Amino acid sequence: MPTKPQSFGVVLYPGFQLTDICGPIDVLNVLSSHVPSISLALVAEKTGPISTSPTCWPSNTGMPPMTICESVVATHTFSTAPQFDVLIIPGGMGCFDPAAKGQPNPAVVDPIVKFIKAQYPGLKYLLTVCTGSGITACSGLLDGRKATTFKGAWGVIPPWRPQVNWVPKARWVVDGNIWSSSGVSSGTDLMFGFVETVFGDTTAEEIAVWMEYVRHRDPNNDPFGIVV
Repeated sequence: MPTKPQSFGVVLYPGFQLTDICGPIDVLNVLSSHVPSISLALVAEKTGPISTSPTCWPSNTGMPPMTICESVVATHTFSTAPQFDVLIIPGGMGCFDPAAKGQPNPAVVDPIVKFIKAQYPGLKYLLTVCTGSGITACSGLLDGRKATTFKGAWGVIPPWRPQVNWVPKARWVVDGNIWSSSGVSSGTDLMFGFVETVFGDTTAEEIAVWMEYVRHRDPNNDPFGIVV
């Protein structure tokens, strides 16, 4: 029987969306009380605090700037990170180019894409949240696969990589060993679905009850889905 994943890595960058990582990470925190062998690392271009505020707010997205932000401490750099079993890519305003409307921000996206490509051959699973699927799509790894993304950016993200079979109405999508979720809070539902698939329904349900979290169990039942 294949070994279950043990090492988890989460990518951070200036302007990541906080819930994109905090929801899935907290599920992992509680999972560690059931599976004590798992580990977690937070990875960015540099170690230290990484802000949820982009270096430069992409005002051309039509969303007013957020006036408060927080920082999460990266434990590893892209060059010092170990090989992970599972890699999680969050979305956020920082992935949009502030100087080119609707385009990926190369200063943020390019180093992450390079890291994803280096990690992927050794990964058991690659998980994306929100516009994290757009970042991942730039690597070419989603070409020919089904994936979803933040519905509020539907007019922007799919054109980044039209070779992807973008699904407009899904809470999350699984294609092979790549899981992608819709916007922000959907990443928590994706993580619960992942835990159920990999570690068992009993474990997933015990975690949800402890967290007092009401799960979206059907990946196709997307209350924020759109018709295209």
